[in-house]
Amino acid sequence: MSGESKLPADAVKSIELESMQLSCHGKVARLTLNRPQLLNAIDYQATLDLNQIAEAVRDDPDLRLLVIRGAGRAFCTGIDLKQLSSGETPFEYYENWDRALRTLETMDKFVLSVIHGYALGGGLQLALASDVRIATEEAKLGLPAINESIVPGLSTFRLPRYVGWGRAKWMVLTGENVDGWTAQEIGLVDRVVESDELDAAVRDTVRQLLATCSMGARQSKILLGLHADLSHEEFFEDYLRRQKACIASIDHEEARLAYRERREPVWE
Repeated sequence: MSGESKLPADAVKSIELESMQLSCHGKVARLTLNRPQLLNAIDYQATLDLNQIAEAVRDDPDLRLLVIRGAGRAFCTGIDLKQLSSGETPFEYYENWDRALRTLETMDKFVLSVIHGYALGGGLQLALASDVRIATEEAKLGLPAINESIVPGLSTFRLPRYVGWGRAKWMVLTGENVDGWTAQEIGLVDRVVESDELDAAVRDTVRQLLATCSMGARQSKILLGLHADLSHEEFFEDYLRRQKACIASIDHEEARLAYRERREPVWE
């Protein structure tokens, strides 16, 4: 089933992939990250899957809103550490992942991330590329890439725009997690609810967004993404160069070895 879509003949369009599922009802598409046994960690195949999903949503003229959730106990815990530690993560992983996020970020559909449990690394990057974020109060959000001696993706590009340079540096350089309430206080998420209120909050937010999904609102979303002085392309090229240096470093090799040996890494 890897990389192949199934398109039923009935009125509800859907795509079933190895790591995620998409279902569409009217103007709303719902994406479920579906590796619950691994807390929806993102392996290389998942980067390909997300690109396929993002492009399908972008190109569907009937859709106005994408809701992203994680199956099981977490939203998404980012890069698959088992694949990373074994040296099986190709460098194309990083380029594919951000290409998918950029599609979500720049398309004229609204994107809502619904965060429960962990939203770490690539999971938080996915939320940052969304337009609206709802989280439960006990959710844990963070960027632990520093523990693997790699760059936490283009959260280094997006995160300061939400929380400011100082807080962004703290989160990136320490890898420290924040809970839902703290995330709301610093501007990382837009709404925090108790776990048993999450579904109702999602329904309410979907209604609000559908009520404002005019051409003006969709074009406003696009313009809001163009305000930075440095272009995404310039930043992205610099990021890829630095990420490549990190992956070739002794520290990254040490992180992979430490993970396999179940110990703390000793940085060079």
